[in-house]
Amino acid sequence: MNNSIQIISYSHLGLAFIPALVTVAILYWWSLDFGNALYGIFRMLLQLLLVGYFLVYIFSSNSSLVILAVLTVMVLMAGWISLRSVRDKRLEFFTKSLLAVILGGGSTLILVTQVVVRLDPWFLPRYMIPLAGMIFAGAMNAVSLAAERFMAELSRDVDYKEARGIALKASLIPRTNSLFAVGLVSLPGMMTGQILSGISPMIAARYQIMVMCMIFGSAGISATIFLMLLSRAVKGIEEK
Repeated sequence: MNNSIQIISYSHLGLAFIPALVTVAILYWWSLDFGNALYGIFRMLLQLLLVGYFLVYIFSSNSSLVILAVLTVMVLMAGWISLRSVRDKRLEFFTKSLLAVILGGGSTLILVTQVVVRLDPWFLPRYMIPLAGMIFAGAMNAVSLAAERFMAELSRDVDYKEARGIALKASLIPRTNSLFAVGLVSLPGMMTGQILSGISPMIAARYQIMVMCMIFGSAGISATIFLMLLSRAVKGIEEK
């Protein structure tokens, strides 16, 4: 297969903003919050350009300490951002969300990078950083959905055990839907990227299967750990 990938010039990249700006214009026309969408687009552009330059440095480094530092920042940010849905409880729940992301996401990352892909060296940046990003992002989103739904159920005086089950199920809805849709409705990012770069679709499919399993698994384990820690705390309060 052709291993070259089509390079997108900055001028042509600008054309990709047309559909996004049309959507912003529609929001403005309908008197909706177009400013937030515009800010989101600008922030996305800035963040991706900055991370692109940053990853060039990371990928060229040969230091495990640099990779560990990056992973630490990713975990801390995932634990903090996951609690956006419960801002008033953010500080109180942070240690629980952080522990959930570390245990659920970290164990999955170790399994995938050291046993499935067998990185050599173990911290190979071109694999470690993207895989860690997908795993921790999946764990973060699951914890966020679980926290929001768990607190919502408790506010309706639902028993904490029932609330825990409802929250776990809700946190996995996006991931479960993606399992049903992959290959039928969409070709996910990693598989699409590999095919565009000239990798055999069958090899790309194997990697995507690994990615789907690791994201679903890390999300489920992290949400479960978080809810168990949270429900234990709630039960302790109720008993007092």
